[in-house]
Amino acid sequence: MKRAFLLTVALAAAFGLSGCSYNTLTAKQQNVKGKWANVESSLQRRADLIPNLVKAAQMAGVNEQEIYGQIAEARSRLLNATSAPGQGEGGDKTPEQKQAIIDANNSFGGTIGRLLSLQEAYPQLRSTEAFLNVQTELAGTENRINVARTDYNAAVQDYNTTRNSFPAVLTAGLLGFKEEPFFQAEPGARTAPDIGDPNAMRRNQAPAVPPPPPAPANR
Repeated sequence: MKRAFLLTVALAAAFGLSGCSYNTLTAKQQNVKGKWANVESSLQRRADLIPNLVKAAQMAGVNEQEIYGQIAEARSRLLNATSAPGQGEGGDKTPEQKQAIIDANNSFGGTIGRLLSLQEAYPQLRSTEAFLNVQTELAGTENRINVARTDYNAAVQDYNTTRNSFPAVLTAGLLGFKEEPFFQAEPGARTAPDIGDPNAMRRNQAPAVPPPPPAPANR
């Protein structure tokens, strides 16, 4: 009887302490959701610009079907991830779904660098007004993504810190408040490839032909 009473008191105390953190966790979680919405909006804007960039390159006579195929594949993966119905409470994206979008974005960002690098192999692109205009818009969009990503990561750090602190960690465990993923780009994801040789942009390159052996010395 005494043990049951002590257990009841302990549970009541735990619920009381955790309940004090519920409103705080909810407010910080809503802030994360708002910042994430800005991230998705910027990613969507970039995805919408890419077809115009590809079209401008094609109109200029640039023929790099492999790169175009990689861009289409990466863009499709990103759009599928962002448009997937939210599986969280109220139809919001779960942390796992957000991580899938982050991964797809990193892949997409790498293909954009490959597309922009075509200017080095095809100088006529530098004088194509349509390509340059979309490139300028894309540069502005990348800045928006960086700002949105920074704001989102700050909100995630604030939320996760509170979520993992006592007594909020009790509330999180009892009511299903999960940790949110940080938006971290993979190393080199936004770095354009080295294209001293135009063939360096292609994913599958033919093996280099070894130099001929030196001629035997005349005696």
